[in-house]
Amino acid sequence: MSADRQIDADDWSDTDLLTKDEAGERLDDEIAVVTARLAELSAVADSVAEAELLTKRLAAMEVARAALRR
Repeated sequence: MSADRQIDADDWSDTDLLTKDEAGERLDDEIAVVTARLAELSAVADSVAEAELLTKRLAAMEVARAALRR
């Protein structure tokens, strides 16, 4: 596409964007859900693989949440 040609419509809008506060709230909610699920899985012996995946996911979400607080 040439620099002077503009697309007919934007592929996003301002309403699609989250503020840092909104993103943080969503992360807090999901962190609570995953933490609760990990607590449930701790009682189930055959759920090691799922627990490992959730633990990694939780760690990544906590890093992202900490970054939003800066």
